[in-house]
Amino acid sequence: MKIIIGILIFSLIILIHELGHFIFAKKNDICVEEFCIGFGPTIVGFTKGETKYSIKLLPLGGACMMLGEDEDEEANKDPRSFGAKSVWARIQVVLAGPIFNFILAFILSIIVMGTVGYDAPVIGRLSENGAAAAAGIKAGDTILSIDGEPVTVYRDIDNIEAFCKSETIEVTYKRGEEVGTVSLTGTPVAGTKLVDFGFLYGIGRVRTGFFDTIKYSANEVFFWIKTTLKSLGTLFKGRADVNDMQGPVGVVKVIANTYDKAAEDGVFYIFINMVNIAILLTANLGVMNLLPIPALDGGRFVFLVVEAIRRKRINPKVEGAVNVVCFFALLGLMCIVMFNDIRKIIFP
Repeated sequence: MKIIIGILIFSLIILIHELGHFIFAKKNDICVEEFCIGFGPTIVGFTKGETKYSIKLLPLGGACMMLGEDEDEEANKDPRSFGAKSVWARIQVVLAGPIFNFILAFILSIIVMGTVGYDAPVIGRLSENGAAAAAGIKAGDTILSIDGEPVTVYRDIDNIEAFCKSETIEVTYKRGEEVGTVSLTGTPVAGTKLVDFGFLYGIGRVRTGFFDTIKYSANEVFFWIKTTLKSLGTLFKGRADVNDMQGPVGVVKVIANTYDKAAEDGVFYIFINMVNIAILLTANLGVMNLLPIPALDGGRFVFLVVEAIRRKRINPKVEGAVNVVCFFALLGLMCIVMFNDIRKIIFP
């Protein structure tokens, strides 16, 4: 059951992503040859009009295959091919996938905020001997910012341990009508690259009205976008490595563990936790696809921007070759991450 739920969450996110490409391809009169969920052999499929719709064996991706998308010069002679369309039309199609992921994240966030509220950045408990308590911060204080960066949810406070740039941070908090700022020097956590500032947990979720629900739903999407970018930053700065990354297998394991914990509280909490995971994953997919790496939507967007500036298309053969090389490099990275996921399960 848990594996099925994991597959369904992945499939929904991928479906929405590819649906974005599909809708804007049709909007710009581009011929879509196949719309599929998954990779490998086709399990079930049918053809309607010019498009084949299918579900494939491996539920690890999907595709919206358009005529001329592979830089085929012969195919691009067709006026309904991807390559024959204007730069603006192609930009719309390329960006639609990630944008649809963010829209899905926002809709799912509304469900969560509307039912259980938002994660208030209010201190519930502090470590008695921690830096925060020693600096005068108390339970009930609202954290406004950390090192000048606004705090919107309690998880922003949690994240300082993972993403802080030094052992000393500046925290601005509110107590009643008073606002104060203190400097905290944390304690390095042995055996890790984390720093402990003495924050234990918040007061939990707070219910809000309609307009605040919309506001905090948008904040939720931006939180995960920001967290994904910060996570990538730790990878590039050497504070994390490939072994810290998780692929589909690792994510399914996280979903299974979350399911088990939520099951103790009932079906409703299973649902809310699965929606929260879907928000994280769809926002993550949107960000990752916008990275300026060839073979990803972000890389294709960069090529299109260069084309728009030059007013001349980059050599399709060069663009195609770069995309192929990067595609296989990403595929290799995915294999390494998947191997590590399986290794962690077998040898925890």
